[in-house]
Amino acid sequence: MQIERTNNEILIRLSLSTDLIGLQRIMDYIKFREIASKSKATQNQIDELSSDTNKSWWSKNKSRFLK
Repeated sequence: MQIERTNNEILIRLSLSTDLIGLQRIMDYIKFREIASKSKATQNQIDELSSDTNKSWWSKNKSRFLK
């Protein structure tokens, strides 16, 4: 693996044998961190959004798990 910084980007070179699914997960996490670093949301707001999202998901999907 090689990491190189240029004037306006960071280049990462990996061998062709690299696990693409794992790499995609890592890249998704890096993108998440990049977006989250610009957020002005408080931890309480994030926790509330997470709770609301989980409740909504469960309401829509519970029939798939409870029979």
